[in-house]
Amino acid sequence: MASLRSINQEDLRNHNLSVIIDTILRSSSPLSRADLAKATGLTKATMSLLGAMLLDNQVVREMQPDSSQSTYGRPSTPFTVAHGRWAGIGLQINTDGYGCMALDLDGTVIDSRWEDDDMRETDPDDIFARLDAISGPIEEDLRRKGYRTVGSGLALPGLVADGRELLMARNLGWGQLKLERFDLFRRLGPVAGNEARMAALAQIPGYATQRPVGGGDSRLSPTDSFIYISTDIGIGGAVVKRGTVDVGDHGFAGELGHVSVDLNGPTCRCGRRGCLETYAGRRALVEAADIVTGARAVSPRAADELYRRWEAGDPGAVDAIDRGLDAMISVMASAINTVDVDTVILGGFWSNFGGNLAQRLEDRLTQLVLGRQAVKVRVLMPSVAEYPALRGAAEVGLRKFIDNPLTFFGQGV
Repeated sequence: MASLRSINQEDLRNHNLSVIIDTILRSSSPLSRADLAKATGLTKATMSLLGAMLLDNQVVREMQPDSSQSTYGRPSTPFTVAHGRWAGIGLQINTDGYGCMALDLDGTVIDSRWEDDDMRETDPDDIFARLDAISGPIEEDLRRKGYRTVGSGLALPGLVADGRELLMARNLGWGQLKLERFDLFRRLGPVAGNEARMAALAQIPGYATQRPVGGGDSRLSPTDSFIYISTDIGIGGAVVKRGTVDVGDHGFAGELGHVSVDLNGPTCRCGRRGCLETYAGRRALVEAADIVTGARAVSPRAADELYRRWEAGDPGAVDAIDRGLDAMISVMASAINTVDVDTVILGGFWSNFGGNLAQRLEDRLTQLVLGRQAVKVRVLMPSVAEYPALRGAAEVGLRKFIDNPLTFFGQGV
């Protein structure tokens, strides 16, 4: 039997610093040293020492004292996350383009770039070289501004094993791709993962950036559970339980786009029949509405035309959307009944159909959920809707710092 590793003072200090940073990020209001001591269970003396470390390393800054809380003694001085020192880099390759984002710990997007392109059947060496070319200037900009880049994430539209191998991305035509062969991957060492799971992380308030005061626009708390469905040419999904993405035993949980709604249905690119993607994916909807077929069906222009026709009441577009909705509702209800959560976030293409769609989905799902007497189903549109997987990938990079802050303290830019 292997001996247990003892925990030294540095381990304990690192853990406590991580807990404090996490608590600050997740709070919807600024917290003083006394507030943080109470929330974390740390003594005031420990909190004073660790608070000084966070100030010295520009993780937090002190706000103006709050004189409204007490008429006795010195007013408390709350902390907020400091701007301009700690950054994560997000990278993404998707079916419709590729991009890079630099994200400050305070939630500010420092810099970003996205290149729209048809990515089907592309050469991965070429695409990674292009992604490398647009990320280089962003990295240089971070260095020039005095940022410390603490980590990076890479969002990919497929199954990723151990953060190092893309097993398959059918809509790109890629498979069995060892990511370490690319210069970009070797240089930045990103944590690679499925784009839907990265997008789900971006919806969790305070996951790796400062939560907006008052909670912002999100109807979620940092520890809520939900199912995230990412809709585009393909459809991906993620299951979040109590603020953590459940990736399953092998890292592939949440592949809702390849749940079959009809075993005799259309053949999917994955080789199975009747997958949700063949009814509710963007290309499938455009083709079902008889707008265009083949390569032209994946263009953003075709998607815009689908929406325009649907809004105008065109019978073909309305029928395609209704059939897609039926398939979506079937999979949503099955997922809710399987994993026992009450909230679904609908991201990507389908989120363009607005709040009325969410209400329609809620009304129908309520009739299909087994525990409907005790469960109030919610369907939400994403609070982070613009490039959510790219932002989530940058947050994955920032988590490297949040989980092990001492590793980065005292280091240069």
